[in-house]
Amino acid sequence: MRDFGKIFVLALIFGALGAADSAYGRLNVVASTPNYGAIAEAVGGERVQVRTLARGGEDPHFVTPRPSFIPILNRADVLIESGAELEIGWLPPLVQSARNRKIIAGADGHIELARSIDLLDVPTGRVDRRSGDIHLAGNPHFLLDPLNGGIAAEAIVETFVKLDPEGEEIYRENLRSFLATLEEKMQGWKEALADYDGTEIVTYHKNFNYFARRFGFEIVGEVEPLAGVEPSPRHIVSLISRMRSREVPMLWIESHRPRRTPVRVADQTGAVLVTLPEQVGGVKEADDYFALIDFIVTQIVEAGS
Repeated sequence: MRDFGKIFVLALIFGALGAADSAYGRLNVVASTPNYGAIAEAVGGERVQVRTLARGGEDPHFVTPRPSFIPILNRADVLIESGAELEIGWLPPLVQSARNRKIIAGADGHIELARSIDLLDVPTGRVDRRSGDIHLAGNPHFLLDPLNGGIAAEAIVETFVKLDPEGEEIYRENLRSFLATLEEKMQGWKEALADYDGTEIVTYHKNFNYFARRFGFEIVGEVEPLAGVEPSPRHIVSLISRMRSREVPMLWIESHRPRRTPVRVADQTGAVLVTLPEQVGGVKEADDYFALIDFIVTQIVEAGS
């Protein structure tokens, strides 16, 4: 458990600033990750000011809770997070310390996007520590399915309209533009990946399950034996054997993962190691949500050619 004592003291200091300090009448929006921030900016336009807590290259499960987050959350009108326990290890204590009623759980300004998504990998039966780092609500990495990006945009706009009804026309026009771009992009992404329908892959973690389902890839194994558990030598030997027998052509890993073991697995199986960003800003080319998916698709196509 991290020590939040100093952060709590800072919260008391910044509490005097007030819970709402919307710059120039705009909504102050805080997003837990860059993906949510990018979508909020796209649909909010000039009526919102967006700050993002996690950085593009960070694992969203394990973000360092910086003291500077406290005044940002203290002045927020809206907090956008994944939910489904993605941020459970770092965000709740920060929200509590910020003492901002607008963004606490259940408030109008608190958005848990997982509530709007049909989540994959919902565990069944008994779950305990032996099951690994299991998210009881389901897999929280849903935004790598672009259609879930559209659902997220719609949910964000509904909150913006509720809090800022004067901007409704602008928000809804921005949403229409976002969804039209998404529809056009989806056609291109499907065409680019059409030849890979049914392709078997291995991933490091379950980050790409939604992307794989959307575009027809079949995940046949993970480097992690269980979610959040580092692989044992025995597991890696078994994984290498399985990949060889099935002639798995690609191994996908997130850019923040350690590379030593995946490189070994790729070398011993002949699979192409494909390093992919999970978040906007994870690489310089992925500077917005659509650019993120563009980059992922391009990397996969290049790896398979």
